[in-house]
Amino acid sequence: MVQMKPLDKNVSIMEQIKEDVSPVVLVNIFDVDEKDIPALIKAWEDDANWMKQQPGYISTQLHRGIAGSTVFMNYAIWDSVEDFRNAFGHPEFQEAMKAYPSSAVASPHLFSKVAVPNLCTE
Repeated sequence: MVQMKPLDKNVSIMEQIKEDVSPVVLVNIFDVDEKDIPALIKAWEDDANWMKQQPGYISTQLHRGIAGSTVFMNYAIWDSVEDFRNAFGHPEFQEAMKAYPSSAVASPHLFSKVAVPNLCTE
């Protein structure tokens, strides 16, 4: 089963899912032993296929660090925190987390866009 480690020492994902924000981006950093990479990718693939059937899901992408890194980054776009919360808390998803290798450590965190004049729109 995947271990959870907060990405932000001040705010956990469990605190974030209580908010009412739309839209949101989930960023999840995975660290895993080299030998468990195929199992991590398979578990993530199964989860992503389940998540894409859930209301409010927009898209997802998995990235791997370069140069032999064993760190992966997933980002997923959701219509709202509520939609993500419903999917994340679903018993079927919670059960699926057991399929991740025991060496896997996940650090999920929710983000919203920041408007920066002449660079980023909100």
